[in-house]
Amino acid sequence: MNRIERKFGQLKREGRKALITFITAGDPDLDTTFGLVLEMEKKGADVVELGVPFSDPLADGTTIQRASQRALNNKTKLKDILKLVYELRKKTEIPLVLMSYLNPVFKYGLEEFAKTCRMMGVDGVIIPDLVPEEAEEWLRVARLNELSTIFLAAPTSPLERIKKIAGKSTGFLYYVSLTGVTGARDKLNSNIIEALRAIKRVTNKPVACGFGISNPQQARKVSRYSDGVIVGSAIIDLIERSSTRRAILRNVGNFVASLHHKMVGDYNASRKTR
Repeated sequence: MNRIERKFGQLKREGRKALITFITAGDPDLDTTFGLVLEMEKKGADVVELGVPFSDPLADGTTIQRASQRALNNKTKLKDILKLVYELRKKTEIPLVLMSYLNPVFKYGLEEFAKTCRMMGVDGVIIPDLVPEEAEEWLRVARLNELSTIFLAAPTSPLERIKKIAGKSTGFLYYVSLTGVTGARDKLNSNIIEALRAIKRVTNKPVACGFGISNPQQARKVSRYSDGVIVGSAIIDLIERSSTRRAILRNVGNFVASLHHKMVGDYNASRKTR
């Protein structure tokens, strides 16, 4: 059982939901990424996803595309991000997930990447352009190295298809709340609650919901019907708008705290009514 599985087990026992935050590693630089992970944990994040910058991020909207470009401009490479995780492990036990397109992983070598992830302290991997039917070799090396493989399920997928994706996922299932690319949205998909209820009927795996969740109210609403909420673009928007490292840490920390308090406040309120 790795850190992701232990964290979801702990949260389930406590009756809480996971707050999962996403940032692009190396945006604006790796030192800031290091500080952000620790700050987000301090302010209530339960799991952190680190995006591996890539020049052709098909699933990402303009916010994360710009973040990737900033990181690439700083010469951020996959090996640097793995070293960053190693350094973070000296400071924190928060579950860490790498989100990378297949190309950088393939170039690194599947087996070598999985081994290095384990040695450095990575807990899980999301490869958005890898479908379960083509993932057998990756799943094999991931299992050998105790890495969770988190697959994405789209809102356009039939329920039977989502059930199969969940069956291949370890750690948790990532439910994409809307069609299209990532990005903060003012309104949630109107079908999201119905979809999450249906998914929870066909899998016992934790289900975390992301894409488009941009404020504490949305996070609270989604958390009522899922096991976790993933917030990324709204955080990267804050990074992009902040002029100094100190401002980045302060603004992102305050936002993560607001997400956490809204979700935990909802949990505390529900306990009082029992």
